[in-house]
Amino acid sequence: MNDTITDRCEAKGLRMTDQRRTIAKVLEDAEDHPDVEDLYLRASAVDPHISIATVYRTVKLFEEAGILDKLEFGDGRARYEDAERDHHDHLIDLQSGEVIEFVDADIEALQERIARKLGYKLKGHKLELYGVPLKDD
Repeated sequence: MNDTITDRCEAKGLRMTDQRRTIAKVLEDAEDHPDVEDLYLRASAVDPHISIATVYRTVKLFEEAGILDKLEFGDGRARYEDAERDHHDHLIDLQSGEVIEFVDADIEALQERIARKLGYKLKGHKLELYGVPLKDD
């Protein structure tokens, strides 16, 4: 990813207000998968004039423009990540809600083989694993 969320928004012709730039920067800096409430808390720490409604509208705009991916892991919280991030899969801890990103070459190869076996060329995929931590007995 060579450009920023702001760069991609401008390239798509979106009007970038100061508040939208702040929200874009918060998203760029996120190392997790924030929901709107998380984004609001982070953005309002930078600009206390940002309302949660502005964050909701901006996230929806960025999602519709293909800038953000909306992730729903079954916990009732829509989370977001940059649509241009490198490919990865997710493991969701059902106890803590933590989302762990991973890449596994064996899984990638298996998915390619399955698609080819079924007569398809794989163009993309999403993999979400749901689990609980192993307990030491």
